[in-house]
Amino acid sequence: MLTARAPGKVNLCLFVGAPRADGLHPIVSVFQPVSLADALTLTEAGDADRVICPGVDGENLAARALAEFRAATGWTAPPRTLTIAKHVPVAAGMGGGSADAAAALRLAAADSGHPIPPELPMRLGADVPVLLHPARALVTGAGEHVEPLAETADDARARPASTLVIVPLDAHLSTGAVYGEFDARDRPRSPDELDDWAERLRAGEPPPAVNDLQAAARRLCPQIDRALEALTEAGVHRPLVTGSGPTVFGYSDDPEAPARLRAAGYDRARSAGPYAP
Repeated sequence: MLTARAPGKVNLCLFVGAPRADGLHPIVSVFQPVSLADALTLTEAGDADRVICPGVDGENLAARALAEFRAATGWTAPPRTLTIAKHVPVAAGMGGGSADAAAALRLAAADSGHPIPPELPMRLGADVPVLLHPARALVTGAGEHVEPLAETADDARARPASTLVIVPLDAHLSTGAVYGEFDARDRPRSPDELDDWAERLRAGEPPPAVNDLQAAARRLCPQIDRALEALTEAGVHRPLVTGSGPTVFGYSDDPEAPARLRAAGYDRARSAGPYAP
C-alpha cells in the first residue's frame, strides 16, 4: 500500500491573457499549495484499475491519470485501486481534481519504478504540472511552465498576516464557463503585460491581490459577492477569489475569524497554512 497527500491551492495572484491558437489561456500566477489536502491510498485489488472517491460523481481525473500513465510507460502490473478521501472542495477553484491526478501520478511512479513522462501532466490539465511537486511557484504559459518561488522578506512584510482563511461556498463553477465569461466580457492582459508581471514576481515583488477571473466568477455566482463582504466583516484582509472560484480566501492571524464566518453561515470556513510535505 502506498499513500500520498494532494493539497489544494490558492492563487495569490492571477493574470490572464487572450486564448492562444491552441485555445488555452496564457497566465501569470503565484500558486500557493495549502494544508487543506486530500488523502490518497494505492493498493493492489480488483479486476481492473479503479478509483474510489466517495462524494464525487462522474469522471475522476485521477482515474485518467492512472490510465494514461500505464499507456505512456507500458506499466503492466496487476490492477490497482486508488482510494481518495476528499477534503479539498470540488469545482471550487482550488485545484482539487488536478491535485488528485498529480498525486496519482506520483503514486504510480513510485509503485512502478517508471518516471512520469514529462508531457503527461499538462495533457491532464493546466493545474497538474504545478501540483505534481506541490510548493509555492510562479506559473506561466498555459500552466506548463512552473518555477519554484520562495517567499521573499519583502513579500512577508507586505502580506497582512501569515495565516490564510479559506471559505468554500456551497456552489460549483466550471472553469470553462468562467473562462468563457471572461472572454466575452473582460479585457485580457497583453503579452507585454504578462511578461512584465512575470519578471516582477521573479524579482521578488509581492503578489498583488488581483485575480483577472474574479469579475467573471462573480457574475456567474452572485454568492461570491456576499462571501467577500463576509470576509471583510470578519476582519480578514485582502479577500480574493482563488482560481476560477467560487472559493474565496484572505489573510488573518485571528484564530476566531473562521468561527465568526461559520456563525455567519459559512460552515466550511477554516484556517490553513502553506502545505508541508
